Parts: sequence; structure tokens; C-alpha cells
Amino acid sequence: MQTFEWIIVLLAGAAALAELARRIGAPYPTLLALGGVGLACLPQGPHWVLDPELALTLFVAPVLLDAAYDTSLRDLRANWRPVAGLVVAAVGTTVLAVAWVCHWLVPDMPWPVAVALGAIVAPPDAAAATAVMRQVGLPHRVLNILEGESLLNDASALLVYRLALMALAGGPLAWQEVIPVLSLTMVGSLIVGMGLGWMLRPLLAYTAHVPTSLAIQFASTFGVWMAAERSGLSGILTMVAYAMTLARGGGPRIPANMRVPILSAWETVVFVLNALSFVLIGLQLRPIWERFGTDEERLQALGLTSVVLLVVIASRFVWVMGYGAVMHTHRRKLGSRHWATRCVVSWSGMRGIVTLAAAFSLPEHLADGKAFPYRDLMVLCAFGVVLGTLVLQGLSLRPLIRWLNLTESDPVSEEVRQGRAEIHRALSAARGDHGPAGLTHRRAPFERLAGRDRMPEAPHEGEDQPRDLSYLQGLSDARERVIALRNEGRVGEAAYRQLVQELDWAEMAYVSARDITSTRP
Repeated sequence: MQTFEWIIVLLAGAAALAELARRIGAPYPTLLALGGVGLACLPQGPHWVLDPELALTLFVAPVLLDAAYDTSLRDLRANWRPVAGLVVAAVGTTVLAVAWVCHWLVPDMPWPVAVALGAIVAPPDAAAATAVMRQVGLPHRVLNILEGESLLNDASALLVYRLALMALAGGPLAWQEVIPVLSLTMVGSLIVGMGLGWMLRPLLAYTAHVPTSLAIQFASTFGVWMAAERSGLSGILTMVAYAMTLARGGGPRIPANMRVPILSAWETVVFVLNALSFVLIGLQLRPIWERFGTDEERLQALGLTSVVLLVVIASRFVWVMGYGAVMHTHRRKLGSRHWATRCVVSWSGMRGIVTLAAAFSLPEHLADGKAFPYRDLMVLCAFGVVLGTLVLQGLSLRPLIRWLNLTESDPVSEEVRQGRAEIHRALSAARGDHGPAGLTHRRAPFERLAGRDRMPEAPHEGEDQPRDLSYLQGLSDARERVIALRNEGRVGEAAYRQLVQELDWAEMAYVSARDITSTRP
């Protein structure tokens, strides 16, 4: 009973912190991280132990699927150069810098352990950064770059993490051992992810019952992740390929009365998992802190954590600004606006759920039964980097963007307007000059775009059924047009999601109004 009471308290506290973050314009992971530290300091707080093998599966798999499902392939292709630079070069720079500094400050720390720590703290989480950027109207391209980076940098960092653990368990790795592992992991993960997405489409569309569909979706998400990990593949790359395959397949054709509650449920689950990750990892800090023993050991641990935090922030600046300088020399005209953009990208390296989950997934013992060297120090450093970046960068990012005056026109709004025009043409073709019945109280944005200020009265029972069916067919045709616009690259994923949502609400409101009309005495 006490555990259940604490869970209720934690969920209520997470909701309160998220609402506070929204009101003050701060990323909610920042306040969640501070809340996790505060809870760990409570002498009467809960004592929960999280299975290390469960951390990545529970916290990363559904969050990653949700992000990958909404990723725009068009924007990812358009920005592949800066995204690839951040995913490979920026992550690699951070791993090497952190590993070298840790081995220099702690000479007894084995190189594989130092590299593993660098890989854990290397991947930024763009959720906190984009939460701020959407509030201040940052250029859409910068958002796309950061979201593309956050989708793929976890894979590159965790590949290095896996190789480091292999080296720690079996000795130094030769190139002939590394290359097959990387090839199998990268290529095999993408092929398996796309194959599973193609095979599981019929299963996910099998039922019209929302709770059953949700249960199948969550079971398949965790199943795909665990199957990939146990096969030696990358769970992250497999999940990204799986989610993108689902998004380009049957997902858009799910009925509106199912898609709306399913998307709401996923949004809620992602929020709860983010909240619990900070709290549960924060609760593990208390026993770690107590195991350091003396005050001198604790001060040394805090000192190393502070140094790692500074190295993580500085290494991202070195790569982003260095890359910008090279491009400036090559193109010979990158003005102050590009300099400001690079500053924002450099300062947007907040760490989050993947760093926490990867740190806690470190095994407590090696294969020979010995304790994993410096595990407590690594977990403390990881949490310190997450907390430090969320507080220092998360709370200062909004003032920095405003100070740099880095804003531009919103291309998503223009794409939405174009999409609404296509929707109106589809509806007009399906129903002629007639408007949708029973929607006087809820006009869709594409109807307002067409200048229709008044909707006609709903038909009486049994009357004008062809018009009723033609409007529903028009909505179906409009949805197909929106899917075609997305597949042709004329609208991005953000505009596509907004247009589909408007069609869903229009369909649900129309069916509801029709049902009410048909039941009138």
C-alpha cells in the first residue's frame, strides 16, 4: 500500500512540476530532474531498486517509437549533412574528450570504462530543447536538425557503449572484430526493423477496439525492442526503422475515432515514463552516495562529475562552432544569423532519458563475478550531466534565443494552408455545394478557409442520406490527398499531423452531430 501511495504522490508531483514549467516557459524535464534530486534527499523517501536490464527497455523503447513515428523523412533528407555531423562527429568528439579526461583524472579507471562513460553522456535529448524552441518561434530547420539528431545519436552512442563493454569483458577489440559487429548492427537493425513493421501492420490494424489496440501496440513495441537486443542488434535503430515503416503504412488509415484516443494515450505514457525515469534514477543516488563512504571520496566524485559536465558542454561547442568555421571558409559568406544559429545548436545539448537509462543499465557485476569497476561513479556522473545540462542550458536557452533575436517565418503554417485548400477541393468534389450537416457549432479550419460562415441545418431523419455519405467520402478522399502530399514531400510531418488531426476532429464532430440529429423525437 505504501508503494502505491508513493506512486500517486509522484504522479501528482510530476503533473504539478510540468504545469509550473509550462507557465514559466521552462522545459519540464528540468524541473523533473530537480524533483528527483529532492526526493532522493528525503530521509523517509521510498527505497525502490530498479532492475538494470529493465531500464533501457522500459524508458527508451516507447519514447523512441513515439518520436520516430512523427519524424519527417523529407526534412531528415534535406538536413542530412548537419544531422550526420552531430550524430557521428559531435558524439564521437564527446566520447573521446570525456574518456581522455576521466582516464587522466582517475588513472586506475580502465579505458573501456572511460569510453563507456563518454558514450553514456554523449547523446543529447532534444525533447527539452525543442519544448523551449517551439515557444519562441525558432527557425523550423533548426528544430528539424535537433530532432533528427536526437533520433539517431542514441544509436551511435550506444554502439560505442556496447563495444566498450565488449572490450571490458573480453579484452581489446581488433578492427576485424569491430567492423562485422558494426555492419551487422547497423544494416541488420534497419532491415529487421522495416521487416517487423511490414509484418506487424495487419496485427496492429486487426481490432477496432481502442484498449485492445493499445495493448497490442505496447506489447509489440516492447517485443520488437527485446527481440533486437537479444539478437545482438541495436534496439534503437530497429525501433526507428520499425516506427517509420508503420507511419508510412497503415497508421494514417486508422479510423478517426481510434486514432484520436490512441495518440492521446501515447502522449500520456511518454510523459509518465519521462517523469518516472528522473524519479527512479534519482532514488538510486542515495545508496550510491552512501557507498562513497568518506567526505573526501564524495568531494572527489562531485569534482569529477563537474569536470565531465564541463567537457560535455565544451566538446559540443568545439564541434558545432568548428564545423561552422570550416563552412564559413568554404562558402565565404555566413553572416551573424548563421553564427547565432550555431550558438543555439551548441547550447541545445541537454541530456535526458537515454543517458539516465544507459547509466543505470550498467551491469553490477562482470561475467567473472567481479564488481563492475567505477559503476557508482559513472551513474553519479551521468545524473550530474543530465541535471547540470537541464538546469544550466534548459533555463537559459529561452533568454539566449530572444537575445540573439533568432526567429523566422513559419513554413509549417504555409504548408497547412496549402493542405487545407486541397482538403476543401476534395470535400467540394464529393458533396457539390452542400456543407456538412450538423456542424454549425464546430466549423473545421478548412471550411473557414473557404469563406463558409454558416453551415446548413442538419437533415431530418431519413432525409438526404446521399449528402450524408458524400461528406464522409469527401473526408476520406481529403485524408488520402493529405497522405499523398506527405509522400510527395509537399508538406512535412508537422503540417501533415495537424491536417490529419483536423480531419479526425471534423469526422468525429460530424458523426456525433448526425447521431444526435437522428435520435431527436
